Amino acid sequence: MASTTISLSLPTFSSSSTNSFTQTKPSVCSHHQLSRKSLPSSLFTSTTFLYNKTPTRTKQVCTSFKIKCSAASSSSSSTLPAALLFDCDGVLVDTEKDGHRISFNDTFKEKELGVTWDVDLYGELLKIGGGKERMTAYFNKTGWPDKAPKTEEERKEFIASLHKRKTELFMALIENRLLPLRPGVAKLVDQALEKGVKVAVCSTSNEKAVSAVVSCLLGPERAEKIKIFAGDVVPRKKPDPAIYTLAANTLGVDPSSCVVVEDSAIGLAAAKAAGMTCIVTKSSYTADEDFLNADAVFDCIGDPPEEQFDLAFCGSLLEKQYVS
Repeated sequence: MASTTISLSLPTFSSSSTNSFTQTKPSVCSHHQLSRKSLPSSLFTSTTFLYNKTPTRTKQVCTSFKIKCSAASSSSSSTLPAALLFDCDGVLVDTEKDGHRISFNDTFKEKELGVTWDVDLYGELLKIGGGKERMTAYFNKTGWPDKAPKTEEERKEFIASLHKRKTELFMALIENRLLPLRPGVAKLVDQALEKGVKVAVCSTSNEKAVSAVVSCLLGPERAEKIKIFAGDVVPRKKPDPAIYTLAANTLGVDPSSCVVVEDSAIGLAAAKAAGMTCIVTKSSYTADEDFLNADAVFDCIGDPPEEQFDLAFCGSLLEKQYVS
């Protein structure tokens, strides 16, 4: 089956928070030039994002709320988040291109479906949250494989079986540590746990896959302290805020006291619609997305001596989130 460009429209959601503020530009700290084809603006109807082109080896610039961030640390901040919520794919690990995409393709090959998702096509498909939803949308658009069943109910079972096998293959990659944690993730998790800040991972990916990432790459000692919200735990996936609303309710924290680390515009939309502060760490597929609504934008979290932000900086954003 030939590669096809998928053009899809997704709903947007507005925050239910009663607090509002005017924000001019997101904080931007950039070290590396990252590029891929721009995502179409039609993806986020009624939402405006600012395009931030990442400079090559230039000086860090942070403009939101006049925050200065040479290795954005705000040691003077006394405020800490009640909870630090991470997306998984693209935030904890840059999994999409060489993890999930490869596992999907290996599954398609095993089942002899004649389907291959190349790098650019998969980038388009990432506009859809959730692997089962992604496959269903693709087959609805391009035509179902000859080996696929004909009825809607049987197709749901077919997609579920494909996704189960794909998850098994992806977990093998993680368990063999073929995909590393992104820089600074373990550091920020440790800072939060040491200060008594609740930590959770909120992802549209399968719960087993997310658990494998957390337990294998962050280690069992950290994993037992991290709550996971993933997969079909909510009926609607990002950009719907349901996963973040569920996390706040379950953890017993106010959404306005939570800081989310996301890598994509749909994840950012979900976090902001839940009334939370959101920091974006760009990933290989999202480097050119627009993040106007983000409270800060970085290439990564970073480890010393190339640390880009820390837990104190997360707290400083909460202090400034209602400053116009």
